[in-house]
Amino acid sequence: MIVVGSGVAGLTTAVVLAESGRRVRVWAREPAGHTTSAVAGGLWWPYRIEPEPLVGAWALESLAVYEELADRPEETGVRLVDGVHRGTRLDELGAWAGRVAGLRTTADGLAARLPVIDMPVHLAWLRERLAKAAGVVEAHEVTDLAAVPAPVVVNCAGLGARSLVPDPAVHPVRGQLVVVENPGITTWFTSVDRSCDASTYFIPQPGGLLLGGTAEEGDWSLEPDPATAAAIVARCAAVHPEIADARVLAHRVGLRPARHAVRLERQPLPDGRALVHNYGHGGAGVTVAWGCAREAAGLAFPAV
Repeated sequence: MIVVGSGVAGLTTAVVLAESGRRVRVWAREPAGHTTSAVAGGLWWPYRIEPEPLVGAWALESLAVYEELADRPEETGVRLVDGVHRGTRLDELGAWAGRVAGLRTTADGLAARLPVIDMPVHLAWLRERLAKAAGVVEAHEVTDLAAVPAPVVVNCAGLGARSLVPDPAVHPVRGQLVVVENPGITTWFTSVDRSCDASTYFIPQPGGLLLGGTAEEGDWSLEPDPATAAAIVARCAAVHPEIADARVLAHRVGLRPARHAVRLERQPLPDGRALVHNYGHGGAGVTVAWGCAREAAGLAFPAV
């Protein structure tokens, strides 16, 4: 079988399938390090993804996996880190929130100890785990899902599904980040204003402190905007003033593959072969990766 796409959804799905005994190849136009997943902030939290009732179950299933992987952070890239979602209330969230251990109300919002995933390390670990299960990743651009030569094809193309399926409901939500030298901050912080495309968050990662962010609907630009970067630093410095003087290490831009709802379903190809879609995860691809991967594997090979 062939999985199309090497982001976190594609690699995780391939790992689940390969470890169940399937012969798996991943076809990708670009290596995992060049995907949107590689520039993601990496905080586990259902963000800009629907439908919430299904997302909650996928996210909790993934949370359980990440909590185990956090025992080996250098290898897996997963750590458990304390932080606060400012302005978020428990009664605004779905039933899933009641099953997140330690999630508690504070004067500022909600506090929790959650997985923070160093995405470049995690993607490399997923690829290595896939290789141990005899799966392979191949550079191969797909332009027609029906032409992929496999009895089962799994579409994890992310934003690429817009033209590949084609599915005009898939669209980019641009996110810009600034990476600075960490001035000693050990906790994550988020404050999301749903009324505009700007948010404030910082996430400590081994390679620096990630500052964000934006959520610009329909913007395809991958070029960092200097004014946007300056505004991101200023917003984060309003929370922690020492951020203002932190040395800038890098600017990053990623295009979240948004959709009104995740598409996770089985569809027959014209010749009767199976096509399984697993895309449209918005800003929460890593958050739901394992839950969606397991469901996609079940759709690819339904129990008799």
